[in-house]
Amino acid sequence: MKQQIKSEQRPYFSIVMPTYGVENYIRKAIDSILAQTFTAWEVIVVDDCTPDDSAKIAQEYADKDARIRVLHHEKNKGLSPARNTGAAAASGEYIWFMDPDDYVDDSLLQEVYKSLQKNRAQIVVFGLIEEYYDKKGNLSYSHKVAPQEAYYKTAEGLRKNVIYLEQETLYGYAWNKFYDLSYMRTLNLQYENVKLIEDIVFNVKFCTDIERMNLLPITPYHYAKRMEANLTNKFVPDYYALHKRRIDIIFDQYNYWNMDTQEVRSILGSLYGRYIVSALVRNCDKRSGMHNKERYKWCREVFASSLFNELIPCAKSSGSVSLAVALFCLKWKKAMFCLALGRFVYIAREALPMVYSKVKSGR
Repeated sequence: MKQQIKSEQRPYFSIVMPTYGVENYIRKAIDSILAQTFTAWEVIVVDDCTPDDSAKIAQEYADKDARIRVLHHEKNKGLSPARNTGAAAASGEYIWFMDPDDYVDDSLLQEVYKSLQKNRAQIVVFGLIEEYYDKKGNLSYSHKVAPQEAYYKTAEGLRKNVIYLEQETLYGYAWNKFYDLSYMRTLNLQYENVKLIEDIVFNVKFCTDIERMNLLPITPYHYAKRMEANLTNKFVPDYYALHKRRIDIIFDQYNYWNMDTQEVRSILGSLYGRYIVSALVRNCDKRSGMHNKERYKWCREVFASSLFNELIPCAKSSGSVSLAVALFCLKWKKAMFCLALGRFVYIAREALPMVYSKVKSGR
């Protein structure tokens, strides 16, 4: 029999789950929501015209529990439109965009709710456990990332901390945040249909004028990084342009806040340097269609950009030897050294992908 929602249990949390090609994982994702100790929630699964049984599996759950709904796209539209479809149908106080190939601990919703009783924040941020799986699907290693606990009640307080969230990779994700749905609708905010950086574009727009933010020092979200589906191993032609935009919009945000400090430039410069090196590696991929002369020209164009010259001179390696080498090449604008570094990292990544992922994350 389908479980009914009690009238006094209007959903406090709306959980939007865009779904495409995740039939092997979605049961675990939904089960982790069903196991929550806090029960005033709804799950909106958005079937983005999935070719497998993901939507069918979700419907099985919906048939048994009225808190779960499945919406369907008639054609595949992508992650951002699927999230927007789910958000339009949401009725909770807060909205959370969960990936259907991950899962969470059963205390997550209760912890978020408890924090909101302390501070009715516009956004709640929590930590995660990165779980790295090899090509056979076996868990290779895991790593926890969590913010320091804080309850910000003024814009000035939270703005000082945003740059450190970005430094720890916590600003850019969508799924480690609960958003005030009413405020989101006041902004008329939707996810932009853009690859790789849709989350950070959304978060920058959402956070620009907020005043209240809760940071929870917990890691209830299990973020699966699977080698066979890792974007690091896929070729994205506009990788550099997208990540340059990422740095640009955060830099613009801090300028808008009148908080363009040396520390901000140092952190953004270091992150930008990492993205440049990643782009150098991707330029070595045959699918880039680039020969050495074109890669050299690409380097010179990057060196000439205003963003490069504002941020890279301020960048610091913070103890990372690999980043220190990269920043040396970049700061001195040594194109041939940069190309050699890119080629070396490319070869290492192809030969030892799991080792590469550990080194890349600084572990």
